[in-house]
Amino acid sequence: MDKIAVVILNWNGVKLLEQFLPSVLQYSAEAVIYVADNASTDSSVNFVKENFPSVKIIQNNGNHGFAKGYNDALQNVDAEIYALVNSDIEVTPNWLRPIIETFDKEKQTAVIQPKILDFKNKEYFEYAGAAGGFIDKYGYPFCRGRIFDTIEKDYGQYNDNCELFWASGACFFIRKEVYHQLNGFDETFFAHQEEIDLCWRAKNEGHIIKYNSESVVYHVGGATLQQGNPKKTYLNFRNSLLMLVKNLPKKGLFFVIFFRMILDGIAGIRFLTQGKFGHTFAILKAHFSFYCLSLKYLKKRKDFQTQQYYTLKSIVFLYYIKKLLVFKEIFNSNQNIKN
Repeated sequence: MDKIAVVILNWNGVKLLEQFLPSVLQYSAEAVIYVADNASTDSSVNFVKENFPSVKIIQNNGNHGFAKGYNDALQNVDAEIYALVNSDIEVTPNWLRPIIETFDKEKQTAVIQPKILDFKNKEYFEYAGAAGGFIDKYGYPFCRGRIFDTIEKDYGQYNDNCELFWASGACFFIRKEVYHQLNGFDETFFAHQEEIDLCWRAKNEGHIIKYNSESVVYHVGGATLQQGNPKKTYLNFRNSLLMLVKNLPKKGLFFVIFFRMILDGIAGIRFLTQGKFGHTFAILKAHFSFYCLSLKYLKKRKDFQTQQYYTLKSIVFLYYIKKLLVFKEIFNSNQNIKN
């Protein structure tokens, strides 16, 4: 068994592989490198074979998205640690060493996220993960360094190694044994928030999620599905509701779901007033899909021991009403915390 495997999921991303795979090879001497291809129709596979013969190629039988794509691919990877890395990630020297050292020292730590900065503006955190993720009472995710559309400049304010609620799927390290113990990502999600769901399930089993600022990567973001794409809105809203049904403690579950759907409705109206009709329709579609899947997900609760968690009362209220725009402003006051 290898110590660590870097697994890059690819779909029609030959240009991204050409741009970013060299940095992964240059700075990942400790790892075996894989490209897991989701049945690309471009020249991705031939490009890797011809230009990077040391890279191992896994060819999935279809474009199954992030969740099933990785679930299928990782059946063919034998390593103690999986490093799941987006194809639009630029890594840096020694990015793996702090991660490996943390896993070796901290046996309860199951998942680790590095510091994720913006490839296009390297002094700033990147939207998808920043300095580590949390969720509020109603399942809205946010990050240290990024809350909704407010993204912080990195001036060392998050140069620590702290515990998180979730780690970003853009660059996601997990122990092989934990990944398979939890049956990997939820394939119904297809893409978006499946990493939050997996982290939540890991926490319910007593595992720890960590952030390590000594490991730094740069992420383009939106290279596969742009942030403004209604399909992304649909997947985020639907998957978040499914995740709540699956993982929330029984007490208060239906109140949280009901109030969350009201908040989603307000978001839909906001999109409508901005002329973003596709996003409003995406939220409606997400809710109908959620209704269809809700009984199935109520049954899935039996597979996991749900526990109470500690997080914010409402990031929507704190951000939009109280105008607390950055992580440290919000957490300076304990009154914002739900106990």
